[in-house]
Amino acid sequence: MSVIVTDTGFEPDDWNNGYCDAGQAANDAVALDVSSDTDPASVPLHSGLRMIRVDFPSSADGRGFTIARQLRLRGYQGRLRARGHVLADQYAMARRSGFDEVEIDDALAARQPEDQWLARANWQQHDYQSRLRG
Repeated sequence: MSVIVTDTGFEPDDWNNGYCDAGQAANDAVALDVSSDTDPASVPLHSGLRMIRVDFPSSADGRGFTIARQLRLRGYQGRLRARGHVLADQYAMARRSGFDEVEIDDALAARQPEDQWLARANWQQHDYQSRLRG
């Protein structure tokens, strides 16, 4: 089971349309699964694409943040989800890089409860430059 983390806390997963592998997706795919070693330029973007889910195989693997940023720079405006080993401490970075939400498993949600994620939900004000200015 998965828990979806947003700026308002934990939510159930409301996506039920499935996912296609980004490397094998057709032009009519509505949702893509993107691995952490994918070149963001190779992800097929089209008007019917509604969700992209980027894998984080480890909390020490930050390639997904780069993928998210590059997809947004390429003009993707749909739903963008980080999936896997993203920690509460990384939530602000995930949001700043372009993710709308984070998908974690129940075990991580138990170790890092909702209040730890909500403490980082005001991600626009919790950055290095704001701390230096303050």
